Amino acid sequence: MKTTWRWWIIGLVSHTHPGVTELTSGQGLKMSCSQLVVDRIDPIQSPGVIGSNHLHQIVGGNSFNATMSPQDDPSRVSTCTTCTLLNDFSNYWTATMFYRHPNGTYRRVRQLGALWHESAREGGMTVYYFPPARNLSNIVAFKPGFRMRNGSPDARNATSASRYQGIQYTCMMRDDTRYTNLTDTFPDHPCPAGILTTIYFPPCWDGVNLDSPDHYSHVAWPTTGRKGFEQGDPCPASHPVKIPQVVLETRWDTRLLNNVQDWPRGKGQQPFVWSFGDSTGYGHHGDYIFGWKGDALNRAFTNCSTPNCDLPSQEIYEANRCAKEAVVKEEVDRYITAMPGGILADGQLSWGRSGSR
Repeated sequence: MKTTWRWWIIGLVSHTHPGVTELTSGQGLKMSCSQLVVDRIDPIQSPGVIGSNHLHQIVGGNSFNATMSPQDDPSRVSTCTTCTLLNDFSNYWTATMFYRHPNGTYRRVRQLGALWHESAREGGMTVYYFPPARNLSNIVAFKPGFRMRNGSPDARNATSASRYQGIQYTCMMRDDTRYTNLTDTFPDHPCPAGILTTIYFPPCWDGVNLDSPDHYSHVAWPTTGRKGFEQGDPCPASHPVKIPQVVLETRWDTRLLNNVQDWPRGKGQQPFVWSFGDSTGYGHHGDYIFGWKGDALNRAFTNCSTPNCDLPSQEIYEANRCAKEAVVKEEVDRYITAMPGGILADGQLSWGRSGSR
């Protein structure tokens, strides 16, 4: 499954072809994915468990369930996808973000749709597939059964998070803010247009294992780290095979939570927490199960001369029709005394009287 990948630069999503970038100004694939479901299941970390440790937001093929095994090919069993490229039945998911009120209760932070696809159901995510810069030959597309994770819910500081690269936060000044106001943790001040989280997945593979016990060791970063892939640097000898780099973007709608009176007191503190209890932000993580139909992902980067690479696409309103009911029935959309699963924020935040600074 080898192919030659073209070198493009990311541009704006086309109105005519809603699933991908204009090839004259775009690199790789870019698609919007509406939310499939918010649920407490995780087939990678907690296979078979109904009621995993924490709440997730999931996009992609509607075959997503708690018991997905590597033998279950989403492209064969899904009947629809929430992504704008119709051949992609992969699943992508992250934890959910909560706001912690001064009285100690929690409220789920909703998501915003991507630019040009603001009407995406429940916001969803934007998904990218990047080739490396230069040295484009011998790129291997993912194989059925491939899965991986980046990040760890156990990370709480820079040291414990250092193994995982490519996870960052953007404090958005405007809807199109990119590459500025970046942090490795939750922003410690209000963000006028919300918070953007970005997760890059490793682009080097050992060439043998479709998964590993920690769902991370079978993939790796280039010899000079994450940015080395953008510069065409080689993969390490232990993981010599170049694979597409998957990137997830989520826009979190924190705009109504920017009143400093509603923020915790103390330098560097802020009111957001991940659904697994992390209020630092170091523990953010994402998961991926490959599910492209046939050789569609290969064809997307082989002899591509049309704006949508001859891949069928759907409008975002069509993607919105693909949805699942949550398996774990619990309240997630009002103020609650604990996050789903009984999770509380790590440690204690120091609130001023009546929540004021």
